[in-house]
Amino acid sequence: MSLKTLATSPLSGITVLVLLVALLLRFSIKFDTAQRLFSAEELALFNGTDERLPIFLGILGSVFDVTKGKSHYGSGGGYNHFAGRDASRAFVSGNFTGDGLTDSLRGLSSTEVKSVVEWRGFYFKTYKYVGKLVGRYYDSQGNPTKYLKGVEAKAARGAQLLEKQKIEEAKQPSCNSRWSQDEGGEVWCDVGYPRLVQRPVEIALTGKMSKRCACFEDSQLGQTGLELYEGCDYHANRCKA
Repeated sequence: MSLKTLATSPLSGITVLVLLVALLLRFSIKFDTAQRLFSAEELALFNGTDERLPIFLGILGSVFDVTKGKSHYGSGGGYNHFAGRDASRAFVSGNFTGDGLTDSLRGLSSTEVKSVVEWRGFYFKTYKYVGKLVGRYYDSQGNPTKYLKGVEAKAARGAQLLEKQKIEEAKQPSCNSRWSQDEGGEVWCDVGYPRLVQRPVEIALTGKMSKRCACFEDSQLGQTGLELYEGCDYHANRCKA
């Protein structure tokens, strides 16, 4: 059949329409797959127990296909507890049982929340993103919730605080340190004397107080907040820790 005949044939319009519908359906299927919305019950089906199904996991409401890591995420694998659910908290808590396998980050510090967000980034880079989990982080329309926006803001704040702490600590050199099972720990300064000092923004970062070892010159030793290592002489440049 010539092109001219095809163009004037009454069947040509139907043929073109069928082709257009097929292309649209193909596009829409791809779009729906990329933007699929899961309920918790649906996501649970992809936990690695059914060999016919891929393995999915969620983190901060984003769902990823981790089938290529089946040896880890499949049934009996070391990371199988992440499969078929959003266990965001466990990525930093290390609690892989019971209530630990939850998507709630309530009570975590800004640095811990930052770590969870970084884990999500790892999955975006390493595995195929397949959709969103409706619930804490995404609503029924697939839009981010206030909770997700709050988590991302807290993570950004954690990154800012870490950078601030890095800048502040760079002003005062850290001690050298080493540890061995036979001799225990030791800190020393090439210039100056070792002292324990409160980390400047640690409470805001972790909710806890911690100290680091820094080297201070003789003229600085009268500052408040400097703690001498127990059993160490005032002007010793090496101390047991």
